[in-house]
Order: sequence, then structure tokens, then C-alpha cells
Amino acid sequence: MDKTMALWYALRTRSRHEKRVQDQLQARGIEPFLPLVERWRQWKDRRKLVAFPLFSGYCFARFPLTERVTVLSTLGVVQIVGNQEGPIPVAEAEVEAVRRLVTSTLPYDPHPYLQEGMLVEVKRGLLKGLQGILVRKGTRARLVIRITLIHQAASVELDAHDVEPAL
Repeated sequence: MDKTMALWYALRTRSRHEKRVQDQLQARGIEPFLPLVERWRQWKDRRKLVAFPLFSGYCFARFPLTERVTVLSTLGVVQIVGNQEGPIPVAEAEVEAVRRLVTSTLPYDPHPYLQEGMLVEVKRGLLKGLQGILVRKGTRARLVIRITLIHQAASVELDAHDVEPAL
């Protein structure tokens, strides 16, 4: 990989430091991208539209790996997301997809990342607290509840918004 080529990287930030990281990166000449989602917040005396990070704890930045130390020394940056071999770039198409989403007029919300085969937990409804394996996702999710010892299972269909990854 060419270390002088600017690529997108995901930066893990300290809690509630995403906007500060974005501002500091910009001041250092590094291109940041912080997707935001606006939500109404109610206080005792007022109601206000507030912008929150779409992906809590993360900010994106485009930079060459030669600028790695500059990025890591930015106040609020915990790490550049990667593995034991080093930072892993985020696909340009994925960043562009999120950029197009947040600049569109369509309503959008954060959503848990779910994959088929993943252990999930029901967060709402009659089955709240129940864990199972996600076998189909979409607007309706199919969840399999299994008894491993006897190799038997049952499945149920739920609203996809009612399930989240199990901890």
C-alpha cells in the first residue's frame, strides 16, 4: 500500500469528542468527515434541534499514512481503526454512500449492524430479553431460538427494529 496516498480511515474518539476531533483535524489540514443526525431534545424550559454523530465514538478522516502521527496526536483521537498489522482504510464507496445519505433530504437514523447468523437480543415487545440467532433480516427479522443439548429450535418473525446485537 502506498503510504503517501490519502485514503479514508475511521478514527475511534473519546466519548463525546467527535466534533472536537473534526475541528482539530480540519485546523491541521486533514480532511475530516463527521456524519451527523439531528434530533429534537427537550429540556425543562425549551426544546431544541441538536446534531449528534451518526456513529457515536467515530469520526472519519482522509489522510496519507505519513500523517498518522499528526492524526494520533489530535486531542480526542483514541486510535485509527485497524488490526495488528496497522490501520485499515474504509472503502471510498462506503464513505461516499454515507455522505450522500446525510446530504439528502431523506430521514435517516442510526441502526445496529446486524448480520445473518449473528447472536441477537430482543429489546422490545413480548419477547424482550430473549436471545437467538438472526437467520433473516429486512423489515421483518427471523429469529431462531435453539436448545443446543437436544438439537432442536423454533423460529419467530419480529420487527427488525426490535432486535439488536447481543452483548
